[in-house]
Amino acid sequence: MTVATDPRPGPRPHVTVADTDPRNRGIARGQALRAGIHGAIEIYDRLFALGGIGATRVRDDAERALDAIDAFRPGVRAEIEGVAHGAHVPPWRVAALNARTEILARSTTVPPGECTTLVRRLGSADSPAARTFGIQTWDWHVELADHWHTFASRGGRHHVVGLTEHGILAKIGINSAGLALHFNILGHVRDGVGGIPMHVLAAIVLEEAADVAEAREIVRSAPIASSGSFALFDPDRAVLLDLSPAGVFPIEPDDGVLLRTNHFLTPIPAANEKTWLYQPDSIERHDFVRARLTRQGAPNTPDELVGHLITGAGEPPVTCVPDPDMPLGQRWATLATVVLEPAGRTARVLDGTPADAASRTWRTLTA
Repeated sequence: MTVATDPRPGPRPHVTVADTDPRNRGIARGQALRAGIHGAIEIYDRLFALGGIGATRVRDDAERALDAIDAFRPGVRAEIEGVAHGAHVPPWRVAALNARTEILARSTTVPPGECTTLVRRLGSADSPAARTFGIQTWDWHVELADHWHTFASRGGRHHVVGLTEHGILAKIGINSAGLALHFNILGHVRDGVGGIPMHVLAAIVLEEAADVAEAREIVRSAPIASSGSFALFDPDRAVLLDLSPAGVFPIEPDDGVLLRTNHFLTPIPAANEKTWLYQPDSIERHDFVRARLTRQGAPNTPDELVGHLITGAGEPPVTCVPDPDMPLGQRWATLATVVLEPAGRTARVLDGTPADAASRTWRTLTA
């Protein structure tokens, strides 16, 4: 296990773990990020409390999530328990981090974050010249700006690299088979605890799936009790999935483009969407980027993706800058920008917004 650092923001950790035993991988991660995991727990405790979710409820939800994970993938529970062991915290504490989306779904006072994802597929899926690449802004509470890291995990079926929060197994990433995954939060009225947490499902897909087809099968086999969106793409194919308690619904590329903000794009889950959480913001961001694509044309290289997600004053906040006058739970920031390229099995991570791309250095990870 190695830990590397970057001078921004002082410093950003990178953790590499390599072991065929998932518990041992977890222990190594927990040891490397012990202080950061304790800090993340403290911040999420504040967010849970702000949302009216008491400590007993958080623990009960976390233990229910662990039981669901154990029934679906016992090795993943072992990895979470390993992280807890390495960080010197009870296992339910790390389970609560991995299920933070589902637990926060109980809140009516702490809205979820805003993210924008754009995936490009050049050529048809059956063409030998097909190529895919994607970009995402990860927007979340600015209080967690120092509680995320890049990682490389080796020892499972596939090596995985990407970005995630301290204590959470995975979020945005790519694996050694060339399968990429971008992740957005969605909201359905039936969201809750009892299925596989979205972040855990992302970790499972990245470790196990060799391509989009396998990823879809894993997702469809998982018990799902909450909502999210996976943009899945390999060197040849790309698909968006609406994930919800109502089912899993695919969205195919439109003229070679997949565009996602934070609302459902298929009618069945959209009929019971928590529209008050994201609207009109999500549609405004979606329409703004779609109009820009129409005017400027779809990007033909990964580098051209970045400019499509830069926004400024008076425009929908695709580039998200926190308002310091807002209270805890309402200060949104683009904490990172991530470009995934299946052809090279690479993830490029920028510590900042798309507008920072000209002045900051990308960290390149290869699975």
